[in-house]
Amino acid sequence: MEEAQRIHDYLPISYADITEQNYIRFLWDAFETNYHAEKYEFANLAFHLLYMSFVCFSVWQIRAARRTDFDKALVGFQSDVENKLINAASPFKFFDNLKESAIFRFIKLVGCNNDQVGEFSKFVKQRNRIAHPSGTVTFNNKDKIDEQIILVMAEIDNIQNHMAPVLHDCLGIFLKENAEPEEWEYSVPRDQINSVLIHRNYFSQRDIDTCVNFNIGVFNDNDNKEQINELFNIFIQEYQSEQE
Repeated sequence: MEEAQRIHDYLPISYADITEQNYIRFLWDAFETNYHAEKYEFANLAFHLLYMSFVCFSVWQIRAARRTDFDKALVGFQSDVENKLINAASPFKFFDNLKESAIFRFIKLVGCNNDQVGEFSKFVKQRNRIAHPSGTVTFNNKDKIDEQIILVMAEIDNIQNHMAPVLHDCLGIFLKENAEPEEWEYSVPRDQINSVLIHRNYFSQRDIDTCVNFNIGVFNDNDNKEQINELFNIFIQEYQSEQE
């Protein structure tokens, strides 16, 4: 259970609306309840959906930071599906138009090879097998579900590590586009950061941790260098204090 708790660090701090937030909470409650009731097969199904939600949030960030690459990855989809993926208003809407395993093709945009993508998507095939009547229970004891959780979290760690450049791109775009305080939606820097960076990009605590190491030197030649540095320093100060 302690290993499973780690997934919260990879899930968004803020959601688009209360429905999304309640959905993630429902999945965790379903996992936790079934785990403690020793209904490990159902606990695994709920944890799998949390894993796939994490993947959706990652793809959302890829689309936000690397739109050109994302659009190229749509080659081969029917035009109506392509348009829906481009215009999806929520990470969860990706699955309205894709088979579950197809979402992993976008993870290749962060440098993952086919073998790695196969590792990420193997849990979908496994879930499909146990989600249909089979006469057997795959996860029938605590040791098996705990081992599964360790495997899933290892893949989440792997994807998260590959996401670092994309997360830095999200932060870089935010800093560049918000260098002029008079153009902000909010008067307080923290509120601007929360709304435009954290909330809009579905950032998790792990995403924030990654962005703390952003190379601010890339803006040394920018005309708004001082304003950008100040905004970045506020980001560091606010979120480092929360992590202590």
